[in-house]
Amino acid sequence: MKRLISAVAIAASLAGPLSASDNSKTWPASDEARWFVKDTIVIGMLASPYGTGWTENKQLLDYFALARENGITGHEMTLTATSMTFNDLVTQHYHYRSAMAEEPENYQVVHHTSDIENAHLHGKTAVIWNSQTATILDGDLRKMALLADMGIKSMILTYNDVFRTGSGGLAEFNGTVLGLTPWGEDVIDEMVRYGIMLDLSHTGYQTAMDAMEYMETNYPGVPFGYTHSLPAGLYKDEPDATPKGCYRNITDEEAIRVAKSGGYVAPTFTEWMMDGIWPEDISPKQAADMIDYYVKLVGIDHVAIATDDMFSEELVVAFATANADAYADDGYMTNAFDKGATGAGELAKILAAITDDLWARGYTNEDLAKIYGGNKMRVWSQLWEGVSPAQFAADLPERQRLRKELREYFYSR
Repeated sequence: MKRLISAVAIAASLAGPLSASDNSKTWPASDEARWFVKDTIVIGMLASPYGTGWTENKQLLDYFALARENGITGHEMTLTATSMTFNDLVTQHYHYRSAMAEEPENYQVVHHTSDIENAHLHGKTAVIWNSQTATILDGDLRKMALLADMGIKSMILTYNDVFRTGSGGLAEFNGTVLGLTPWGEDVIDEMVRYGIMLDLSHTGYQTAMDAMEYMETNYPGVPFGYTHSLPAGLYKDEPDATPKGCYRNITDEEAIRVAKSGGYVAPTFTEWMMDGIWPEDISPKQAADMIDYYVKLVGIDHVAIATDDMFSEELVVAFATANADAYADDGYMTNAFDKGATGAGELAKILAAITDDLWARGYTNEDLAKIYGGNKMRVWSQLWEGVSPAQFAADLPERQRLRKELREYFYSR
């Protein structure tokens, strides 16, 4: 029988989030909020490949255990970034899977949306692979089919710098504007063909706009998104904001265009990108402000959540130093670290408190269920299984009812 969340674990986590060695802070929250998070499908994003954010299996396993016991269903997990190759992908995949192999009963690699629901029901961690670079193709489009089969569910065309696919966010920020290339168009064609979502995080404004236009022209109705990007508009009027803002943040125009595709934008609770604020610990209110900003901008059906947990500032700085071209930001990131903005808002430690804050602002349980996982599930159902948004909405009440009954049955045993 599949491992279930024990009543003891539930009771313990309701008493307060477990401690962990990560940089983020634990925030108090109501029992009602903790129960809501547990009862809801919650999908975040972990964007720290092996060697960048973690180096020991125990560190990763403890992180996922903390998340599970506090109600996080699963994570979009970054395997590769910047200019990593296919061999790097294999290496990264090995490190993740070898760690999970120590506790195979606790993990569900996702190929279908039903895998996420099963993980939620049985207290497993849903593993949804992401690549923050297209360089893993090694110039060979045939590899896209293999990536799809291994479970890569979203991919970024450009990571900060200039790539064969186009110019990244930092390159364009520094004045090098290439835009989407013909090769980038070919990559998008193959992504759409195999149901891999176009992720525009890290992508330069012009390249992103070109990619969106290409999608709208050639694949109308196919959604795309930003899996972990903050809204630039939220920080532009901060007294201490830098003149150009943080190069990782996106414009309102980009977010609105994503929503029109049917996709979603997900803010990452990452302190160093909060231009002009750079808090030592992002507060639940500040995280809720990100969500609220996007909801007011694009609507409740097109907002999700993410984290960009780094585990270790030292490893991130070392990675940025070793990949200087990808982080040539005149010291922006390291300066933010120096100000104390060294962590990220780990969902297990912050989401229940965010829930209390959003309830106080008038958000309903239905609203939060969409933001925490429902909007991603709708987009993925369309991309992976061909389920129309209308059909997903029509089926949702019955799926939620059955899921609630099954969870109550298993918890009572």
